Amino acid sequence: MELAPSPLARPFPDMPPVAGVTLRIARAGYKEWDRCDVTFAELAEGTSVAGVFTRSACPSAEVELGREQVKAGQARALIVNAGNSNAFTGARGRKAVEQICAQVAAHVGCAAGEVFVSSTGVIGVPLPLDRAESGVAAVLNADPCSFRDAADTIATTDTFAKGATASAMVGDTRVELVGIVKGSGMIAPDMATMLGYIFTDAAVDAAFLQEALSSANRRTFSCITVDSDTSTSDTVLAFATATAGNAKIKSAEDAGADAFAAALEDICRQLAQLVVRDGEGATKLIEVRVTGAVSNDSAHRIALSVANSPLVKTAIAGEDANWGRVVMAVGKAGEPADRDRLSIAFGGIQAARNGERIANFNEAPLAEHLKGEEIVVEADIGLGDGFATVWTCDLTHGYIAINADYRS
Repeated sequence: MELAPSPLARPFPDMPPVAGVTLRIARAGYKEWDRCDVTFAELAEGTSVAGVFTRSACPSAEVELGREQVKAGQARALIVNAGNSNAFTGARGRKAVEQICAQVAAHVGCAAGEVFVSSTGVIGVPLPLDRAESGVAAVLNADPCSFRDAADTIATTDTFAKGATASAMVGDTRVELVGIVKGSGMIAPDMATMLGYIFTDAAVDAAFLQEALSSANRRTFSCITVDSDTSTSDTVLAFATATAGNAKIKSAEDAGADAFAAALEDICRQLAQLVVRDGEGATKLIEVRVTGAVSNDSAHRIALSVANSPLVKTAIAGEDANWGRVVMAVGKAGEPADRDRLSIAFGGIQAARNGERIANFNEAPLAEHLKGEEIVVEADIGLGDGFATVWTCDLTHGYIAINADYRS
């Protein structure tokens, strides 16, 4: 099903080249579509890698292998298959991934464990070994391509290509970071719930890269939700090619470590919000801010309760300032809350304070805020200093139409 670009789409940015990264795309034909569906990234020798993966108890073979491989901290290649998730496919799924790793490793001249594989698409369909073999053979010999080409190729139900850039000064050396991501449905924060890839020319020790990525993930990819559903295949990988010439960052105390970590979190936040902007059927980006909770973790769980509420999301889709639904979502979160201390606002405009509606409340300014494309929902719990921010989108008829017809 051909989908129109999301009304919340953002243009794909100009991407600076990243030394040590060569991208190629090709067509394996995993689905009946006239487009490339295999992406290959060849990485310079000495590239370090870090990753975060879905917490689903039913992960794909790609995720299982990725979790094992990332512990070694070294990478030479990445393959991404679009159109088939290869999840819930048993030993056949594992065999397909191992075949791809061996095929790429032989071409690049590296260990199979240095080849990372991701797949995305329909669950329960084994990755065809013949198509995987021919698709990989084609992509290994394809001409180099751009990050935009790669972003298009990793997509499935996405309606626009998603990319982000950032930079940092490490000592006297400027390092570049670029990232691409795919995702628009089956998005909930139990890690990353999408496929995302970040490339940097910085020299970064794998242990610190993992620390920085995990920290960034907690405040970005793990703070978005479209539909409360966590995928079986979700992966975000960061690759550092060590080609910029900076002194290697080995710990948070090293020069430039804080700047690099901040740039990494910035790019993760940009990519995460782009996924929400492309939420299936979305017409509004919603930022849920919770303050005054007993802890940050409690605030996070309350914010997710609000962000995942179909009643809150449909009210915002209909531009209805139904603050009572936010009260409901706070109350059902299972976290400490006190009705008589709770305050609710939309876009800085208070609707309820200390457990009751604002006296002489004028709904017009609030209704005007809800007509916009970017909505802010605020809940002050009134019990402590805990705070959290979560991003989601509205729930429309479009989400139903896309997912009712997903496999056809």
